[in-house]
Amino acid sequence: MTNRNKVFGLLGLAMKAGKVQSGEFSTEKSVKSGKARLVIVSDESSENTKKMFRNMCTYYEVPYFEFGGKEELGRAVGKRMRASLAVLDQGFSEAIEKQLSMNGGSEYEGE
Repeated sequence: MTNRNKVFGLLGLAMKAGKVQSGEFSTEKSVKSGKARLVIVSDESSENTKKMFRNMCTYYEVPYFEFGGKEELGRAVGKRMRASLAVLDQGFSEAIEKQLSMNGGSEYEGE
């Protein structure tokens, strides 16, 4: 199983546990309320969306990654296309962050 598939699998488990918020509005709300432990924005998102979340995550000190396509992220959490996801659980976020860091090419800001 590749790191990519592990990330999507972990996102699916986190979603089943009720620890994922998806969509721009919900992700933004999670970050600003201090609940988000990790933010993933699709590679296919607009530069404006990426910049907004990158700046927000830097300010609120939340790890930020650009990863996967919109359809892939949506499928991982059992939804339609998703441009952004926030993981709310520390354990899931650490496991996903570890896989994303091994994946290479991911962008990380925070801490």
